[in-house]
Amino acid sequence: MKGLLFVFLIFVIASHSLSARITPIAEYGGGGSTFDVSKYGAVGDGNTDDTEAFLKAWNDVCTSQDDPTLIIPKNKTFFLQPLRFQGPCKSATVKVELSGTIIAPKNMEDWKWAEDKETAWIRFEGINGLVVNGEGQINGQGAPWWEKYPNDESKRPSATKFIGCEGLTISNLTHYDSPKNHMSISSCKEVSISNLKMIAPEDSPNTDGIDIADSSNVIIKDSTFTTGDDCIAINTGSSFINITGVFCGPGHGISVGSLGKNGEQAKVEEVYVTNCTFTKTSNGARIKTWEGGNGYARNITYEDIEFIEVQNPIIIDQSYNPNIFEDVGKGVVVSDVTFRDLRGTSIEDPIQLKCEATISCINIELDNINITRIDKEKSHTL
Repeated sequence: MKGLLFVFLIFVIASHSLSARITPIAEYGGGGSTFDVSKYGAVGDGNTDDTEAFLKAWNDVCTSQDDPTLIIPKNKTFFLQPLRFQGPCKSATVKVELSGTIIAPKNMEDWKWAEDKETAWIRFEGINGLVVNGEGQINGQGAPWWEKYPNDESKRPSATKFIGCEGLTISNLTHYDSPKNHMSISSCKEVSISNLKMIAPEDSPNTDGIDIADSSNVIIKDSTFTTGDDCIAINTGSSFINITGVFCGPGHGISVGSLGKNGEQAKVEEVYVTNCTFTKTSNGARIKTWEGGNGYARNITYEDIEFIEVQNPIIIDQSYNPNIFEDVGKGVVVSDVTFRDLRGTSIEDPIQLKCEATISCINIELDNINITRIDKEKSHTL
């Protein structure tokens, strides 16, 4: 009888411990189980290192088969060191509900990198069916990095990076002050991004909103980017990219590239940018390639775009970095590009097609363009 009582007590204690960490998801909507980082020891006071608690919670999320959700609760600020949420996971769908705030170390010297250092603060890798949403905030505390390495982005980390995720959904988050680009999408398929806000000072270096590379079937919509670099940059290996309903400014516009750096073999195709507004950006609809590169950028459309005091609204630049000598006569072929129904005001010449004579731009269509320079000396109506 004593032995049975002992076993019963162990079962009760274990059940209580498990129930403290797994709660019904009904309060958040949908089915499955939730894993609240607070139940794993995360304090959320903005000072205590909560990294280990997040990783412990993630381990249970990733091994659950019951449509699990990682809960990052509201009204708390979680201080995190660089960490990786690693897949594959057992469930076909894995959710991260970010309702609170996560912040990076404030001082560069306080960042603690793993031995296999990856230049990203928060990394999601190899997780199919990943859904990241909520009304929360992500603060990369980038100012010290900008000050120390203003001209060397290779020494600064991205805030978030998604690698090898298929069926990825990201929505409703606000990102602040990444040391470098706010979000990287790399080697991902079937991606839906919506209702994001990305904010950094206009003079913060290389703080792109979203960088896309080696990814396909990506939709970005209904989002606002106020940064110090490209609002969205589409890099090599990207195809079937659809961007709509984006507000960009300040920043450097929505760019294809840069492509072909250091002789890179570039491949970008099927890009469609529509119903977007650029306000006081340095560039608007831009394609930029390096001399000496290889490959192509093709089947690209910018349509139904409004420019408000944009420095260079429409620009193709096949010698993006003129200060570095590359193989002349060699470069990324830009072809089948359409600029349609573009309107507004510019600071400099509204249309700049800087195509290399030996490489050329092929089949560039400009249709219904109505852009006026602020000084009214020059305008383009086509």
